[in-house]
Amino acid sequence: MAYQGVILDVDGTLVLSNDAHAQAWVEAFAEFGYEVKFEQVRPLIGMGGDQIIPQFAPGLSDQEGIGKKIAEKRKELIINKFGTNLTPANGARQLILKMQSVGLRLIIASSATTQELSVLLKAAQVDDLLSQDEAATSSDAEASKPDPEIVEAALSKLNMQPSQVVMLGDTPYDIKSANQAGIDVIAVRCGGFDNTQLKDAIAIYNDPADLLTHYDTSPLATKAMTKA
Repeated sequence: MAYQGVILDVDGTLVLSNDAHAQAWVEAFAEFGYEVKFEQVRPLIGMGGDQIIPQFAPGLSDQEGIGKKIAEKRKELIINKFGTNLTPANGARQLILKMQSVGLRLIIASSATTQELSVLLKAAQVDDLLSQDEAATSSDAEASKPDPEIVEAALSKLNMQPSQVVMLGDTPYDIKSANQAGIDVIAVRCGGFDNTQLKDAIAIYNDPADLLTHYDTSPLATKAMTKA
């Protein structure tokens, strides 16, 4: 059975924002007296604040107290400082148009808040193609990736079976969360993770443009279960 739907990660997949997220965490932690290096937090991008904050500030939560203030500061930095300087992943818009043209249903699964998502989709130059109404965000799940909750929420909104859907993502956390939900993942390297880290994807491409170039032989067209 061919895929009928695609669950889309946004950060690092459609927009080159992973470095910005890491820097935003560095600055947000610093404002509240925590020294976190860029190199420490960058490998964790793809997780949400519920996963990241306790790693550098044990005992804190993104839901209350100082932890919540750190999370809110990071969000503010993405929206007001970094968001306007982000660039789309190569071929992001063209790939979305291609998938829509062949009748695939698309839905977003992102740890971002709805406010952040608006900024990110605009930066990816796909805000006119993808509706925030067709998205699962941080408000739809208590736990972020690599927990499967956000992916499961997206799947529920599609009202499809896991076998009918594939996810497009860029981090090992996308892959783990989707696999736990029974969903295959096509990975792109433009988020900064390498083949070893993305090894559990069914196919790996450089970026959306690379996937589009090889679309006819990709799992999106053939549902082949081999690495690209």
